[in-house]
Amino acid sequence: MLVFYSYFANIYSVNTFLKKRFVSLAILAMSVVMNASISFGQPAAKSQEISDVDGQPVLLKHLPDYEKVRASAVFAANKTELKNAVGDQPVLDAMDFSGGTEAVTAVYLQGRLVIIEYTNPQSSTEADTKVQQFVGSAQPNFVYRRIGNYNAFVFGTTDVEAAGGLLDQVKYQKTVQWLGDDPYILKKLERYMVTTSKDIMISTVLVIVLGLGVSVLAGIAAGFIFFRFRDQKRAGRAAFSDAGGLTRLNLDGLSE
Repeated sequence: MLVFYSYFANIYSVNTFLKKRFVSLAILAMSVVMNASISFGQPAAKSQEISDVDGQPVLLKHLPDYEKVRASAVFAANKTELKNAVGDQPVLDAMDFSGGTEAVTAVYLQGRLVIIEYTNPQSSTEADTKVQQFVGSAQPNFVYRRIGNYNAFVFGTTDVEAAGGLLDQVKYQKTVQWLGDDPYILKKLERYMVTTSKDIMISTVLVIVLGLGVSVLAGIAAGFIFFRFRDQKRAGRAAFSDAGGLTRLNLDGLSE
């Protein structure tokens, strides 16, 4: 009896051990698969805006003809990653990547396109000022343009017009919609009133000046026509004299 009991006890312990090992292996395999799916499904760099379709940063999709340049497209969440992809470009040293700034780059026939996106217009304006200062102090080897909150560059181009055409394809398509009342509505109304009042004042001055000019020209034309009409009518009249046969001065040019 004891022999049978020890035999079944050994079998039960072996099965329990195998079950535990199997569960451990299953958990390990699931974790590996999940990690692999995460690593393949999401970009290496963390973006503030991820596509729900493929898990890639949305900024990548704003590259012109993204599907054609997908192999060379690179997303960068900091300046170091961008410089590693682009190379040594001194103008990038002036760019500030704080506050969620992101960038993408890809190679085109016109050159290497770099799009740096800032989270607000103020930061983009400051970056634009720095780029303009850099352009003024050195001979640029790139074509640059600010597009919305994008600061876009084309490096290594030999055709400025072609690079400009590439920048024309970059579109800033983001808009801000407030869930409640717009906190800047008063500033917008004030700006609208100032702009509208300025336009009204300019239009009023132009209308007055044009009206005076037209009135003066119309008066001159009417006076000239009246003078010519009276002159022709007077030329057809017969000469007369009221001197009663006496000698008189022909001051009006009407007497013979």
